[in-house]
Order: sequence, then C-alpha cells, then structure tokens
Amino acid sequence: MEKFTSVVAVFGVVVVLLLQCAAAQTVHVVGDSIGWRVPTGGASAYETWAASKQFVVGDILLFNFATNEHDVLQVPKESYDSCSSSNPIGDTITTGPVNITLSTAGTHYYICTIGRHCQSGQKLAVTVSGSPSAVPPTTSTPPATPTPSTTPSPTSGTPADCAPTPASSPTSSPPMGPTTPETMPPPDSSSSSSVFASLFISLLSIAMVFLF
Repeated sequence: MEKFTSVVAVFGVVVVLLLQCAAAQTVHVVGDSIGWRVPTGGASAYETWAASKQFVVGDILLFNFATNEHDVLQVPKESYDSCSSSNPIGDTITTGPVNITLSTAGTHYYICTIGRHCQSGQKLAVTVSGSPSAVPPTTSTPPATPTPSTTPSPTSGTPADCAPTPASSPTSSPPMGPTTPETMPPPDSSSSSSVFASLFISLLSIAMVFLF
C-alpha cells in the first residue's frame, strides 16, 4: 500500500512538472508547414506567420530545414532589411533542424545567408514580450473636487455684499480616449513532443525505483 501511495505521488509530480513546462515555453515551428525555406509568396509568408503568433521570453523557435540547403543567422534590423550578413549576432547555424530560445524581449531578426535566399523572402522578424499578459495599463485621471459656492449673507449692507459669489467650475482633465489593450492571439499549440517525452521517461524511472 505504501508503494502504491508513493507511485501515485510520483505521478502527481510528473503531471505538475509537465504542466509547468508547457506553461513556461512554447515551441513555434517557423512557418508551420512551410518550414524554413525560400517561400513561394516572398517575405510576406513569414511576416503573416509571425503576426499570427504570440512570442514571450523563454519560447523556442524551431527552424526546420535540411543541412547544407539553408542556414540561420541572427542579425540587427539594418542587416535584416538589406539581407546582409556583415554584422552577425552569433554564429551562422548550418545544421538543421535547430531550436533557438528567445531569451530576451524585443524584436529578433533572422535570415538565410545562402545565395539570394534572403532577397527572395527567407527571413524572419519576431517581436518578443516579457510575459504572456503584457498589456499596457489604463491611465485614468480622478475627477477634481468642485469648489462649493459661497452663499451671501442676508444681513449684508451693500449691494455688492448681496451679490452671490459664482461657483468655481470643477477642474478636470480633458476626456481621455479609451486604452485598447493589445489583442494577443492564442499561444501556438505546436510543441516539441521530445521535451515532454524525455521528462516523462526520466520521472517514470524515479517511480520504478519506488516500486522496486
């Protein structure tokens, strides 16, 4: 009975770890079914793909290509626009497929340096946010407290004293337009099954130790 309880506890830990891993990172297969190659639709093919995804720090880009047919190089925006490899960020990756972890927020640029592949549209720009729920906060201005009017004294002796004091207009800021939060597309459902399989096998071996 004690062994059974231990096995149940271990499998509970396995489930929790798998859920945490799934929440922590998403593996995005670049281009989905297109893969990493010269797209028939030009650069717009990867632009459309990237626009449909939400990238956060910790996510992984999976560049699926055949070794020696294509490569991957991260470059600054200027080199991305001109399809130049003269200012690389890191080394050119020539062995595919390859996983690249998005470790920092900001816009990341990648190109293929073989032939005129980049000029033909084989380049990718992704914008990475610091967290999945990074939504700009709504700024509101509290209404100003109106100044109460002064009631004239009925016993004042001069006409000037009898004139009521006009109330001050409430001071308020001009109306602000509504802050529309950025609509985030649902996270990509594609994930690396090998990551979860290796975790599952490792933790299953721990369970076997408890059993035997």
